[in-house]
Amino acid sequence: MNKTEKEQIVADLAERLRDAEALIVADYRGLTNSQLVGLRGKLRASGARLQIVKNTLTRRAAAEAGTESLLALLEGPTAIAFVESDGDPIAVAKALADVAKETKVLTLRGGVLSGRALAGADVEELAKLPAPEVVKSQLVGVIIAPLTQLLGLLEAPVRDLVGLVDARIEQLGGDSSTGASAEAPAEEPQAPTDEEPQAAAADAEATAAAEEPVAAAEQDGSEADAADETGTTDTNDDTDTTDSE
Repeated sequence: MNKTEKEQIVADLAERLRDAEALIVADYRGLTNSQLVGLRGKLRASGARLQIVKNTLTRRAAAEAGTESLLALLEGPTAIAFVESDGDPIAVAKALADVAKETKVLTLRGGVLSGRALAGADVEELAKLPAPEVVKSQLVGVIIAPLTQLLGLLEAPVRDLVGLVDARIEQLGGDSSTGASAEAPAEEPQAPTDEEPQAAAADAEATAAAEEPVAAAEQDGSEADAADETGTTDTNDDTDTTDSE
């Protein structure tokens, strides 16, 4: 490999290191070619690409990319799993951890996640996390559960209030139907209205007007009787006087 080829490799590695949001470094020493092929397939399914690198060239690329935390992981045969932009770091860590358990050969050295350096134990813990789909569903459940409880608390008083109102309506309806005759108040005499005195006064005036002619007639009759009595007396007196002469 000439100098130009080495420089090209370093430039490509530096670019990948700068663009990678996550990468995991493993020691592949002892893996067979078939095991490496199987590992590459699992990593591609998780959104990552496995690249076997030379430590000397990778150190130069890490220095150019500003990922000095990677330098401590470059000891012995090194393979780097670069997580793509649409990849899943958790799934990549799970795939590497599964192969490490199956082969008893692959060793997880560490990695970089969002600019933060990871040790080998950190990668193993990352592999134990649930898948993003599970985390999202759990997060949605955590968010929805309090809202559901809140709606239940808000709806419960309304339902209770409606139930109490309905029960009270039924109770009032039963009381009015059974105790109507017992609780009905006796009729009170109605107070006279303003029209009744006026009607009574009118009747009195009419009666007085009807009695006035009768009273006048009786008075005239009395006067006539008195006159008759006077005339009779005078006649008798004259008669008596003539006889005595």
